[in-house]
Amino acid sequence: MGASKSESFSEEHNEMASLFKALSHPARIAIVDYLLSVETCICGDIVNKLPLAQPTISQHLAALKNANIIKGTIEGTAICYCINPNTINKIENHFGMIRHKLMNKCC
Repeated sequence: MGASKSESFSEEHNEMASLFKALSHPARIAIVDYLLSVETCICGDIVNKLPLAQPTISQHLAALKNANIIKGTIEGTAICYCINPNTINKIENHFGMIRHKLMNKCC
């Protein structure tokens, strides 16, 4: 979306769109699911779990990190990744608002 178009929408709409865009690939959903099943992990752990090459995994991790869905901390020569709970709370609150508004609708 061009800058002139995104400026027509609220900050929350743009933020949610960015989050959903980052989550719009099945590999990224699989990475999030994997990170939820472990304490923390490094890229190599994910490469061993998913049927994708290391550079592809790194690209997906970068997209998730840029959207602030995951966090990475440097430990020695590796980066350990984990889910960012603050971002997940934002997504949960957004869907909670949708659920609440749907309760008063009929179609």
